[in-house]
Amino acid sequence: MADDSGALFEAGQTGLIILTPEAEPTLQGWRERLDPSARVGVPAHVTVLFPFLDASRLDAGVDAALADLVGRHQPFDLRFASSGRFPDVLYLVPEPDAPLRGLTRSIVERWPEAPPYGGRFVDIVPHLTVVHGQEDPVLDAIEVDLADTLPFTCHVSSVELMVYDGSRWRERSSYALGG
Repeated sequence: MADDSGALFEAGQTGLIILTPEAEPTLQGWRERLDPSARVGVPAHVTVLFPFLDASRLDAGVDAALADLVGRHQPFDLRFASSGRFPDVLYLVPEPDAPLRGLTRSIVERWPEAPPYGGRFVDIVPHLTVVHGQEDPVLDAIEVDLADTLPFTCHVSSVELMVYDGSRWRERSSYALGG
């Protein structure tokens, strides 16, 4: 079967994420096989805001505003001790989620034209996607397997701006928390 993972995204889309490299050893195999975003260059992460502004709108003013907004938030730790589900998605639950919600809220207040997930959801649930696009029996098996690897923690000190170039997601900028 052809790999259509890039069909989920459009060239010029951007997103703001928190990298979770501590999750990679546990999740990399699952994500590479069963998360389309991983196949197009998105590392393990928690989304702060997707989609953000189109890449054509990114300039020095946007960079400065993001650096200022993100810098007003202090670094924090996230603990991943449990999993959750959306339809056809298995994810890990970040705790606490208040710092994540605060980051998203402050960026959306500055750029209201970029609501989380295009405004499709009323409540945004911070999460780290493990598997996307699978049936419940597959999610059940992976969830059981993952239970033995939890908990783990991640230290959050920055937010990354990612840009989709039509074939891969690439990091464009990094904005320090508390900075």
